[in-house]
Amino acid sequence: MLAAAVDALSISKGKTRGDLDAEITTRLSLVRCIEIIGEAAARVSPEGQDEFPKVPWKKIVNMRNRLIHAYHEINLDTVWNTVTDDLPPLVSGLEEMLRDENTNNS
Repeated sequence: MLAAAVDALSISKGKTRGDLDAEITTRLSLVRCIEIIGEAAARVSPEGQDEFPKVPWKKIVNMRNRLIHAYHEINLDTVWNTVTDDLPPLVSGLEEMLRDENTNNS
């Protein structure tokens, strides 16, 4: 999840919402990163999800499902808002989770 979210932020750096309309590679790359994040989230056990309740697991998985199954109806405003608004705090939260996990295992 973290790697795909960091990739999405890297891809979107210096881009605008209009670039999603203009650049197919940007659009496809960001959508794919979000799909990967959702797929990874779906593989986290219910116990693991319960351990980190701040992560919106269900929303992440639902977004992935929407992108995969309704690809012909993708709302690019939603994709852009996900990348610009939702991914930065997700990255911070995942990094914190990993730091905590590493601290607990040391």
